Amino acid sequence: MKHVSSVMLISLLAASVAACSSNGGGETSSSPQPGKETQSPKLTNLTYWVANHSNAASQMKTYAEMEMYKELEKISGVKVEFQHPPLDAQQAKEQFNLMLASNQLPDVIETGWTGYPGGPEKAIQDNKIIKLNDLIDKYAPNLKKLFTDHPDWKKQIMTDDGSIYSFPFLRGGDKVRVFFGPGVRQDWLEKLGLKMPTTIDEWYSVLKAFKEKDPNGNGKADEIPIYLDKAIFATDAPFLGAWGTNYGFYQDSGKVKYGPIQPEFKDFLATMNKWYKEGLLDKDFAAPNDKLYDNKMTTNLLGASVFYNGGGIGKYANLMKDKDPNFKLVAAPYPLLKAGDKPIWGQKDFVSNGIGAAITTSNKNPIETVKWLDYAYGEKGDLLFNYGKEGVSYKMENGKAVFLPEVLNPPSGVSLAQSFGKHNRSTWSAPFVLSDNFQLQYLALPQQKDALAIWSKPTAERKMPLVTPTKDESSKYASVMTDVETYRDEMLLKFIMGVEPIENFDKYVKKIQSMGIEEATKIQQAALERFNKRS
Repeated sequence: MKHVSSVMLISLLAASVAACSSNGGGETSSSPQPGKETQSPKLTNLTYWVANHSNAASQMKTYAEMEMYKELEKISGVKVEFQHPPLDAQQAKEQFNLMLASNQLPDVIETGWTGYPGGPEKAIQDNKIIKLNDLIDKYAPNLKKLFTDHPDWKKQIMTDDGSIYSFPFLRGGDKVRVFFGPGVRQDWLEKLGLKMPTTIDEWYSVLKAFKEKDPNGNGKADEIPIYLDKAIFATDAPFLGAWGTNYGFYQDSGKVKYGPIQPEFKDFLATMNKWYKEGLLDKDFAAPNDKLYDNKMTTNLLGASVFYNGGGIGKYANLMKDKDPNFKLVAAPYPLLKAGDKPIWGQKDFVSNGIGAAITTSNKNPIETVKWLDYAYGEKGDLLFNYGKEGVSYKMENGKAVFLPEVLNPPSGVSLAQSFGKHNRSTWSAPFVLSDNFQLQYLALPQQKDALAIWSKPTAERKMPLVTPTKDESSKYASVMTDVETYRDEMLLKFIMGVEPIENFDKYVKKIQSMGIEEATKIQQAALERFNKRS
């Protein structure tokens, strides 16, 4: 679903290698344009494959129409032909696989490379993309300086073998790493005289009241207390995390475990089954539908769910500001089993989410492409990729970029994310460093700033880093997990809806064990240990 599917840039012109080696990588007025390096042909055109995003697709056919990229073309002299697959995730995946199977690759492919079978190192070995270490060292002074200043960032974007495979999307500060969590209708709570729920038991009481006490005031028993689905359960374990586990692999004091076979998962399923039977959980949770969900939010039917900060709390506040002045959707703390528990599970991204722009083996100008991509990580590129074109979408005030009022206050019916999407890609992802200064402006409403503070409290200490199996482990791991996850998703729905009695949980666990989950866990354990040894 759009409200849970993962949120929130790339490119050009670096200082010369010689100049930057003497000034630590900073940009200077004498920096040459890309294409001026001797023994390297001038770069004039690039083909660039990247998934489109709904915030852009609703307004333009291609990223080339985005204000940021139009300005980048003027600066660099490089015309980019963007190749966008269909918005549908399955169709996009199929197109990606067909593209890789052919020998006709675009110059640049931007995607989540940790999802490549065998990991990004295998993509290099398969001769699809090139290893970038030496090229970055010689021709990407901006990114090189970032890695020197932040060695922990470099660790996250390398393979276990030490290869750098893409120009990465980086979340530079803590404020841009937390953007998702539980939310509730504060106006409904106030109308019924209820306090903000913090524990699972308190949530149950609030949801019962939402169902029985007509908080929308229309005299009908039509309220839907809460909406949760498997995609929500899988995104850093809201609600499920109260039991200390999650919907996939996690680490507990360095030991890898698979959440859906833990005893605590059974308790979670029993609770969700109870909520479903009593009409507290939306009956449509098993068949997610974006338009239907939006309709429930905007027709005063839905009391709680899990939301993105910008694409949820901000989105619905803007859609409802003229329709219902009393509407107030706010963040809720990640639920605990009992008051006083330490909040462990919550959404907090790592610096890198694995998404990046890789240079393919078909690229005839890798050096100039590296320079073009490196621009995004310098001072001028930082402004362009985070804010768009100066004077069109932002202005400088006291040394900081400030969005113009017409960008920050779009007309009713247009979300802030869509407004930004005309100018930049900061509300989703791209090869650049997302700025805290951008995030604080994107979270324009007081309830959004509160959400950032509330959702930042969990430690997220059990979250697995972005590990990848080796090429030898990859096919076995993929084979096991494809079957396991299909069965897990099927049984989640059956247990919650009561089609499968909770007493059969042990049979379910044995079935997953018979599918090879122990071997998959060992592969994850080895991958975690390799990750921890990266330097």
